[in-house]
Amino acid sequence: MKFYDLSVKTPQGKNIEMGDLKGKAVLVVNTATKCGLAPQFDGLEALHQKYKDQGLVVLGFPCNQFMDQEPETNDTIEESCRINFGVTFQLTEKVDVNGNNTHPVFSYLKDELGGLLGSRIKWNFTKFLVTPEGKPFKRYAPTTKPEKIEKDIKKLLKV
Repeated sequence: MKFYDLSVKTPQGKNIEMGDLKGKAVLVVNTATKCGLAPQFDGLEALHQKYKDQGLVVLGFPCNQFMDQEPETNDTIEESCRINFGVTFQLTEKVDVNGNNTHPVFSYLKDELGGLLGSRIKWNFTKFLVTPEGKPFKRYAPTTKPEKIEKDIKKLLKV
């Protein structure tokens, strides 16, 4: 299994094929609107705006597995993130990032880039950066602010 073999659905149920992202750096983040780390939406959006034209794709994967901090539904998540956080980057349907129903994107990324808890996701806003060639590059802790990832993004995008 490779990153480009995977897909995820939008909140409306439309497929997003990772293979369509070839040649782009992809920042995968599990998000939650009621998390204390939710102000990171601002930093993620700033990265999206600054580098989308150079080849960065930010993908937010809403997840409710950590203290029920994502109460929004697939029907309301995009509007809530846009109104409350100014998010315009792509969000996916709500997913699990741990356990028996872990989404395949997170299964793959956790296998490739283990963390402090082995392959488990510790909390909301764990981030994975994938190279434009589809290779998992680096995993970032939930507390790592998006602006701290910028130097790695610039390196991958060669900007």
